[in-house]
Amino acid sequence: MRIALFATCLGDTLFPEAVKSTAVLLARLGHDVVFPPRQTCCGQMHVNTGYQREPVPLVRNFAEEFGDPSIEAVVMPSGSCAGSVRHQHQIVAERYGDAALCAGVAVVRAKTYELSELLVDVLGVTDVGAYFPHRVTYHPTCHSLRMLRVGEKPLRLLRAVEGIDLVELPEADSCCGFGGTFAVKNAGTSSAMLQDKMRHIRDTGAEVCTAGDSSCLMHIGGGLSRLRSGTRTLHLAQILAATRTTPYALTEVAR
Repeated sequence: MRIALFATCLGDTLFPEAVKSTAVLLARLGHDVVFPPRQTCCGQMHVNTGYQREPVPLVRNFAEEFGDPSIEAVVMPSGSCAGSVRHQHQIVAERYGDAALCAGVAVVRAKTYELSELLVDVLGVTDVGAYFPHRVTYHPTCHSLRMLRVGEKPLRLLRAVEGIDLVELPEADSCCGFGGTFAVKNAGTSSAMLQDKMRHIRDTGAEVCTAGDSSCLMHIGGGLSRLRSGTRTLHLAQILAATRTTPYALTEVAR
């Protein structure tokens, strides 16, 4: 399958390893991974903050870059960005775009997937040949859980990883408190939510907390590092890309 990779803003600027791991994983599974070079922000941050007209050029660019008929699927290591493309782009196009933009958005949204969706629903695989001999807990991010409804797909992939000790996260479906600008505009509430999430993560005794969104992992990881908890965060793609021949080197974190 010819699959186009969307890096996302955070992936491009702060978490490139999650993007690289997505490409490595899909290539290992035998797929042709392409990277449209003119891709930009999907516009999610604008829409979430109430600026629905402003991202029209971004939505149009996305539809043009990923609308190539030779691209069979579009994948991104982010439930929030996948949710934006699948839901918000249509809203923006219908309210502030034109007929051509609406048509382009419809084509792209139909073939856009978050990583676990692509692997399980489209490629039909749960065992990707990964090896990760560490104690891991999984945090289901809000957009993947509530907007995309990926359900058990990430957990099915993690359970098939060789050597992993996967432990259930208490109150897993509770938000970590990030929410983009929510963490800035409502810092006190966000911090309280993060404290609860970190307490549950620490209760598992996990070496690693994983998720499908770098944004949530950034929020959680920052809190855990300040607590010197000894637990680090790692994107799901990085765990799935690790193998016996190319293992992930899990470094010590401060306690």
